[in-house]
Amino acid sequence: MMSDVSVSLNKTAGASDIAGGMASPGDFLALLKPRVMSLVIFTALVGLVRAPDHVHPVIAFTALLCIAVGAGAAGALNMWWDADIDAIMSRTSRRPIPAGRITPGECLAFGLTLACFSVGVLGLLVNVLSAALLAFTIFFYVVIYTIWLKRSTPQNIVIGGASGAFPPMVAWAAASGSLSLEPILLVAIIFFWTPPHFWALALYRADDYARAGVPMLPVTAGGDETRRQILLYTLFLVPLAISPALIGYAGIAYAVVSTVTGAGMLWLAINVYRKRTGDDAVRAARKLFGFSILYLFLLFATLLVEAVIPGV
Repeated sequence: MMSDVSVSLNKTAGASDIAGGMASPGDFLALLKPRVMSLVIFTALVGLVRAPDHVHPVIAFTALLCIAVGAGAAGALNMWWDADIDAIMSRTSRRPIPAGRITPGECLAFGLTLACFSVGVLGLLVNVLSAALLAFTIFFYVVIYTIWLKRSTPQNIVIGGASGAFPPMVAWAAASGSLSLEPILLVAIIFFWTPPHFWALALYRADDYARAGVPMLPVTAGGDETRRQILLYTLFLVPLAISPALIGYAGIAYAVVSTVTGAGMLWLAINVYRKRTGDDAVRAARKLFGFSILYLFLLFATLLVEAVIPGV
């Protein structure tokens, strides 16, 4: 499989080299996966403000900037490696490399430069622990998930999703120079949120993944098993997301929001499990995918509000 990947990537590189020099600033911005980056910044901000130690605004800004740039670097390196399958999948075919606006070499250099910059600046200006965690996060996303797991196992999202869960922990370490149970709990919430979120998308994009040869769960195990796994992960996720209020890390507002939105998340997961054919199945999966984004946002937004406005 890896030889096929290399051949396809070389073809993509050749096509892109012809069109070199066509890149705009917007194309380089697209390499950073700005929508993913925005989620990273937001969850990292929550980790930063929930940390017990007061952090100087300049240090806080530096930490968030480095985490954002590190996330963008990981996104660019992901696009560099996945250029061949991005060209095949309709959802990703207009990305800068398969569209011929940026060459793979330019993307690789861009990603590596940003990765070194973000880790180096975080280590020099903030602290070594947060820089080491950021470096591990980039490595995990690029090497463990993108290069290894994504094309080799249907558990790619389960294991590889850990990289997207690390930003609150990196930010907490930047603020306090240490780790504790609370940032690990935030990581766990994002970790268990990731499979039902992405598998809901994969249910109605299964043909795309199959055409590209990516062994997402709906492709390898079928829709019914994917729906079962979505429900199981959601059953574990919902009480886990409520637990910060139960153990005193969050307040009443968080308890209410996590319970109400958790009930919505569970209902939609049950709906996906029940509706297995036709347009109803597609609509159910789309609703769960869309709501899952809102769900995670509301959880972390409430944690942020509680930290900024005591007594909420």
